[in-house]
Amino acid sequence: RKQAAEYSTSSSDEEFESKPSLTHKAKRALRKRRKLEKETKQLIKQEELKRLHKAQAIQRQLEELEERQRTLEISGVELERELRGEADSGTKDENQMLHEWFELVMEKNKLMRYESELLIIAQELELEDHQSRLEQKLREKMAIDGKSKGTVCSSPQGHTVH
Repeated sequence: RKQAAEYSTSSSDEEFESKPSLTHKAKRALRKRRKLEKETKQLIKQEELKRLHKAQAIQRQLEELEERQRTLEISGVELERELRGEADSGTKDENQMLHEWFELVMEKNKLMRYESELLIIAQELELEDHQSRLEQKLREKMAIDGKSKGTVCSSPQGHTVH
């Protein structure tokens, strides 16, 4: 009996001592989780900023492209007038004017292809941003679900629900 009483006392002492270590472990795990969440948020913010900078650069390039296209359009209209004989062509012959006109058309086509590429990249950035926001919402919902699963509730039928 004496040994059994000592054993039960020592085992309850061990349980008492292990409870503070569990809370210490829980606190440590909570701190680690919060730190990980903070790092994740920082990474997400950095990725958002990268996408924003890319989008701004694309916007500037599109504006420059638009200005260049306007300039080409004006030159093309003037050259077409010269070809039709509506404007003074000076010393240019028709072959030279046709060559310039084809060069303008090729340049315009090149700019249009480049514009298409920029628009595709911009759309890609929008999709990446949308995906990031959806992932963030999912993480938030999973965190809420994780917290609610950690609580014990009883159902109306008397069953314990986790």
